[in-house]
Amino acid sequence: MNKKEIMMKALIVDDERHVREAIRLLVDWKAYGIESILEAQDAQTAIDIIEKERPQIIFTDMMMPGKLGTELLAWIQQHAPRTKTIVISGHDDFDFVRKTVMYGGIDYILKPIDPIQLNEAVSKAVASRKQEDEGSKQEQRKSIEINQLKPVYWNKMLTHLLDDPSYYSSIAETLHTEFGLPTGDLPCRVAVLATDTINPAIRSKFAGSEDLLYFSLLNICNEFVRKHNQGVAFRHNHGDIVVILWKQTEKGAALLDTMNNGIQRALGSRLEFGVGSERMLPAGFKQSYNEAILVLRQRNMRVVRPRIRCFDPNENPRQSTVHLSEYEDRLRFAIRSGKANPIKEAVQQWINQVEAMKYINIEQLELWGHEYGVIKARWLKELFGDSPVTLSLPSESAFFIVPLDQDGCLSLKQWGVELEEGLLHLSQLWVEHKRQDEHIIFDIVKYVDSHYADDLTLQNIAERFFLSREYISRKFKQQFQENLSDYIERIRMDKAKLLLLNPQYRIVQIADLVGYKDEKYFSKVFKKIEGVSPNEYRKHSK
Repeated sequence: MNKKEIMMKALIVDDERHVREAIRLLVDWKAYGIESILEAQDAQTAIDIIEKERPQIIFTDMMMPGKLGTELLAWIQQHAPRTKTIVISGHDDFDFVRKTVMYGGIDYILKPIDPIQLNEAVSKAVASRKQEDEGSKQEQRKSIEINQLKPVYWNKMLTHLLDDPSYYSSIAETLHTEFGLPTGDLPCRVAVLATDTINPAIRSKFAGSEDLLYFSLLNICNEFVRKHNQGVAFRHNHGDIVVILWKQTEKGAALLDTMNNGIQRALGSRLEFGVGSERMLPAGFKQSYNEAILVLRQRNMRVVRPRIRCFDPNENPRQSTVHLSEYEDRLRFAIRSGKANPIKEAVQQWINQVEAMKYINIEQLELWGHEYGVIKARWLKELFGDSPVTLSLPSESAFFIVPLDQDGCLSLKQWGVELEEGLLHLSQLWVEHKRQDEHIIFDIVKYVDSHYADDLTLQNIAERFFLSREYISRKFKQQFQENLSDYIERIRMDKAKLLLLNPQYRIVQIADLVGYKDEKYFSKVFKKIEGVSPNEYRKHSK
C-alpha cells in the first residue's frame, strides 16, 4: 500500500458481542488500509462515535435496542453521506434490504456471516470511498487552482482597465456580476497603498516574501470594500496595491481609515494611503489613480504624516534641493583614503546639508538615488577600470530603501549609517584591489627580469598571467611611469652592456643571449637607446 494513503477507520455496530468479534476476525483489515476498528452496541452509541471519529466504513445490524438499524442508516445518510455502510443482519426481510439500498448501503449480508462475501463487500466499500476521496481531492485542487488564479486574473483585468478605459465596455457586465459594480457611468475614487513605508517588522513576519505580504494586504483590503460591494482592491502590474471605490465615494477616507484599523489588527501597524479625487468611471479612473500616486510622491518624509491623505489640486510644495554630485569629490577622496574616519566625515557633511531641508519627498529621494547610481558608475570605472576581478559590490540600500524611524519619518541617522557602511565597503574593495594590482605588476617585473632572453611579447605575458594586454599596459605605466615594452628593452640593454665587457662573446652571441635573434636589429635598438653601436660601446669600455 502507498504510504501516502490515509489509513481508514471502521465501526462495527451490533448488540451481540460475538458478532462484533466475528467481523473483527473475518476481515483482512490491513489489506484494505483500515488501521482502526471501533465498536458500538447500539445505534445511539454509534452516532456519538461517528460524530467524533468520522469512520469511513460502518457495519451495522438491523435489530438493536433503541434505534433500529434503518434509523441509523437514515441518520448516516444525512450527517455522514460519504460513509460506506454494510448491513449484517439475521433477518431476511425485504423491507430491510430495500431501505439498505435506499440509504446507500454497499451490501446486505445475512448471518451466519460468509467470510468471502464479507471481504468482497469490504473491498467494494473501500474502493468506492477511495474513488470518492480522489474525486474530492481533484475538486479541491481544482477549487484551489481557481482561487489562486482568480486574483491574478482580476489583477490583469483591472490593470488593463486602468491603462485603457475603453476596455470598460467589454467587462462591465463581468464587473457587475463579480463585484456588484452598478451599470452605467458612475463616480469612482482611487486609493493607492504606500508600500515603500511598510514597517520592517511587518515585512519580517512574511520572511521576506513580498508576494505573500501583498496577497495578505489585498485580502484585508477586499474584506472591507467588497463587503457591501463598495469597490475592489487589486495589484497593479505586480507593484502598487490599488483600491477603487464606486459607492459612497465621499466617505472614501473614512472607509480607508476603517480598513487601516483592520490592517493594524492583523499585522500590527497602520499603513499610508494616497487618495485621488472623485472622477467618472471609466474615463476618470486613471486620472484619480495618478492623483493618488502624486499624493504619495509629494509626502514630506521628514514629518509625521496622516495615514490617509487626499489629493489637493492647490497643493504645490516648493522645495530647495541639494545635489549629491556637489559632494562627489569629497566622497571620492574619502574612498581613496581607505580609512573609516574620512568616509564618516564626508558622509556627515552630506547628512548635515540634508538635515537643513525641512521638506523631502519621494521624488527627491529618487533623484538622489539616480545621482548616486551615476556617480558610483564613474567611481567603479575610475577605481577598478576593466578589472577582471569579480567585485562584491556594497548594497545600494542607502539610496533605494527608505530608512524610517518609529514614527514612519525618514531617519537621517540610519541613512547616514547605511551610506557610510556602503562607501567603506567600496573603499576596502579598492584598497584590496590596488594591493592585488601592485602584486601582479611586480610579479610581471620578476618574470621579465628572469626571462628577458625569451621571446617576450605583451601578448605572451597577458596569456601567462590571464590578464588583458590593455590592463597590463595601463597598470604597468601607472606603477613605473614607463611602457612595459620600454622596460623589457632597457633590461635587455643592461644585460647586453655587461656581456659586452667580456671580449670572448661575439655580438651575434650577445644578441641571442639577451633575446634578439637578429644581430642587426639588436645593434639598431642598442644604438637607439645607448647612442652608440655595440662595437663602439665595447671599444670605449676597455
